[in-house]
Amino acid sequence: MRPAIVLLLLTALAIGGCDRQTNAPGQATGANTAETAAASEPAEAAGNETVVEEEIGKLNRAHKGEAAFITPFENPAGQKVTIADFKGKPLLLNLWATWCIPCVKEMPTLDALAASLGDSVQVVAVSQDSKGDAVVAPFFQKAGFKKLQPYLDTDSALSVGLGVNLPTTILFDSQGKEVWRMEGGMDWTGETAKELIAEAK
Repeated sequence: MRPAIVLLLLTALAIGGCDRQTNAPGQATGANTAETAAASEPAEAAGNETVVEEEIGKLNRAHKGEAAFITPFENPAGQKVTIADFKGKPLLLNLWATWCIPCVKEMPTLDALAASLGDSVQVVAVSQDSKGDAVVAPFFQKAGFKKLQPYLDTDSALSVGLGVNLPTTILFDSQGKEVWRMEGGMDWTGETAKELIAEAK
């Protein structure tokens, strides 16, 4: 009789332990939060951190005040342009590529930011894809961006010349002077992004 009772107690404890593991909430990792953000699902569950805190890259102000570089790239009409051609309004320059996972992930939020800013800040995303329009055009068509346009730099002259990894996003003021650069992926719809963009005059 006693062995049967002990066996029943052990079985009950084992079942109780499985239930606790099954019902425990999943571990909140940066990757999980980022995937939720990329799917545009609001983080409503209690205890979740804001997406912005999980999706902010490294802010670099070491080049603040430097004049914009003169490296040419191609606009959507196929013409050569430089940063100087955008002078007069603040410019947010994003260097990205279709093969760069963090780049692709942040693009919808960058497009949403561009749409929300209207004409107050120019948002220019320059692809560093060596295959240029052959891969960028289908990407844009599939993404259905509302505001972003496909700028090309098939030689990767911008990212190589600046010595930066992708994605890197640089804010220039209306005089073409650098304000800051964001190294790494970012949720451009978050409060932190809005505060940083507001620094451009």
